[in-house]
Amino acid sequence: MSDQTPNIADMNDRSREVFRRVVEGYLESGDPVGSRTLTRDFTEKVSAATIRNVMQDLEYLGLLDSPHVSAGRIPTQLGLRMFVDGLLEVGDLDGKDRQTIDRTLGGNDNDVASVLDQVGQALSGVTHGASLVLTPKHEAAIKHIDFVSLSRERALVVLVFADGHVENRIFTPPAGQTPSSMREAANFLNAIAEGHTLSELGNVISREIAARRQEIDSLAADLVENGYALWENEGEQSERLIVRGRGNLLADGENEADLARIRTLFDDLERKRDIAQFLDLAEDGDGVRIFIGSENKLFSLSGSSLVVSPYMNADRKIIGAVGVIGPTRLNYGRIVPIVNYTAQRIGKLVADRS
Repeated sequence: MSDQTPNIADMNDRSREVFRRVVEGYLESGDPVGSRTLTRDFTEKVSAATIRNVMQDLEYLGLLDSPHVSAGRIPTQLGLRMFVDGLLEVGDLDGKDRQTIDRTLGGNDNDVASVLDQVGQALSGVTHGASLVLTPKHEAAIKHIDFVSLSRERALVVLVFADGHVENRIFTPPAGQTPSSMREAANFLNAIAEGHTLSELGNVISREIAARRQEIDSLAADLVENGYALWENEGEQSERLIVRGRGNLLADGENEADLARIRTLFDDLERKRDIAQFLDLAEDGDGVRIFIGSENKLFSLSGSSLVVSPYMNADRKIIGAVGVIGPTRLNYGRIVPIVNYTAQRIGKLVADRS
């Protein structure tokens, strides 16, 4: 195989046509394509020997492979990638496929999760592949939140929403956090959670942090100005107020009281920063649900392909994805428009029901 990555633009017309016909023939039949098959309807009149030579060149480039001695050729993973990127001709959406998708999305079921499950089954039916539908994370008022330590590097957040929906998300906890610190964070959040979504809770915590920081700045200003203390790494996560001239502080009861208050505020600020980090991790955690129309082991096989398209809400923000997983011998030209159309319809459905 050549060390240089091949390029469609570098091929001459004959090589490009041989390559395209081999790939299309393989995608259609699943069988190796031989030189004699290609000579029958090739654009120009060439011999089987000439086509075999072109096939050998394409094999040398790593685009084709011969599974058996004296057999035809099949595309390699690299060849399929090049074909999809540079030569794939996407067809129009078949009317029957469109009707199937429209029928699935046109019901009166107000449960979006249920509709998406049905979409997954419909996609599997029309494409004969495994469907994949990634749903948007739930965004409703939080009723209860729990953090569960699974190991030093993995934790689970359990979100119970006011509408009865329950969602689990896995995340990597901040370094140094313990099960007890996670319980403390959950207890604080549950005390203020009522009526707030997860993102709104984050805003509440941010305001708390800003208020504590402002209070610390106000109390520390005189100490710093009078030379009793100085900031180290001010404004950063590792900031510290270093006290000097401790004897002078003890002689002045007011300064000592301010210092005690600052220490309390710092402890509170640190806790709230930890809680804010928990919230960020919980919001970004792996919370998507996967609906698979036909269970199989293709996810663990290298010889599988995924055709996926994102779908968006009314604000043009990507909130999920829909796709089809199947063997590399997918009918890409037919499946790409199916997936794209389904993603567009799901986006509209989610926007209309928000």
